[in-house]
Amino acid sequence: MWLLPIFSPLSRFALRVFYRLDVTGERVPPRGPVLLVANHPNSLLDPAAVAAVAGRPVRFLAKAPLFEHGQVGWLVRGAGAIPVYRKQDDPAAMGANHDTFCAAHEALAAGDTVGIFPEGISHTSPSLAPLKTGAARIALGAAARIGGAFPVVPVGLVFREKESFRSEGMLVVGEPVAWEDLAALGEGDRAAVGELTDRIADAIRRVTINLDRWEDAPLLEAAESIFSAETPADPSPAARVRRMREAAASLARLRHDERGPWTALAHEVAEHARSLQVLGMTPEQLNAGNRADLAARWFVRQLAFFALGVPIAAAGAILFFIPYRATRPAAAMTKPSHDMLATSKLLVGSVIHLVWIAALAALAGWRFGIVAGFAALLALPAVGLVTLHVRDRWQRATGEAKRFLLRARRRRTLDELCARQRELARRLNALWEDTREPLAFP
Repeated sequence: MWLLPIFSPLSRFALRVFYRLDVTGERVPPRGPVLLVANHPNSLLDPAAVAAVAGRPVRFLAKAPLFEHGQVGWLVRGAGAIPVYRKQDDPAAMGANHDTFCAAHEALAAGDTVGIFPEGISHTSPSLAPLKTGAARIALGAAARIGGAFPVVPVGLVFREKESFRSEGMLVVGEPVAWEDLAALGEGDRAAVGELTDRIADAIRRVTINLDRWEDAPLLEAAESIFSAETPADPSPAARVRRMREAAASLARLRHDERGPWTALAHEVAEHARSLQVLGMTPEQLNAGNRADLAARWFVRQLAFFALGVPIAAAGAILFFIPYRATRPAAAMTKPSHDMLATSKLLVGSVIHLVWIAALAALAGWRFGIVAGFAALLALPAVGLVTLHVRDRWQRATGEAKRFLLRARRRRTLDELCARQRELARRLNALWEDTREPLAFP
């Protein structure tokens, strides 16, 4: 378990490099037994995501074949994972799961954190899969040894384009599951196991977005953005996930009721979103105004930043051009499934970049001496991180500059879009309030 003590900070660093990551919601208890339960959309990156929000070592349950996997077995074993023997992997090994539950109970009784993905599979479905009973059985079995209930904390993993480098990701920590009334019943009580499984499923749904189909995602994102731009609302990522989840549930009810008016509104929301996309704006940015004094100060700040950052980023782009371009085809050679694609990119890319840094440092040491080689070994990762930061900020800055010019040149068009957006927000609110379970927008 050599990797376990550093797995949480290492995971947080790796995910923040690969994604533009927001961590939000409640705080995982820093001490004592904790069972973390999460959805499972992104294969081996999901344990890294849960470890990143935990801020403490986490023992994960993982399917047994991963321990012997040629590419990731060393990582699974090094992170102190606990093997789970599934019927579809090897029916003859199912009896060994008694040891799995005992190991999880012992870890929790010792005050450790255990992580589990109760769906039992990594998948690309737009909603939560039916949960297995393992998480509930582990919690109830450990409660008998600990002497009562302990925190069972849901973690929602929400990715916009999970396989894409520098795409958006949100990790949402929810409130602990309430199960004190079940803790004394034990894992042998089937009714208690079923009830706790249902409560865990409800807790995970509260920190995730569950869609009928992936095609609904752009529409729901547009509707939530329009509403939030026109209504005082909590801007935190956790609140945004909650609004998206409630909007998805509202859409499902409307679709079930076959109400006609919502289809016309959905078409208008989608059309408004397309208009803003052409302009390079979000609903919130549409409402922003142009002030010459603020723009001048913004320009000075950007100029100062890029005067220092661009030379370093230019050097980084040159130095890391080869490993950056090599990562995608190298990852493709592993023939990953869709839910393994991000994992493959991150692992393969990490190895390629580390080897490249070591090679450049060795070259510097051979050419200029050992001190230069050691300095290169320390400086090259920093140059790479600065390059990423400058790249992201450049994209934001150029986008904002274009929007400033657009507001100055096409004020009338934007005023018309603002009026349409306010009307759409009003109609969305009226429609959502008309459903039997209205959205609880803050």
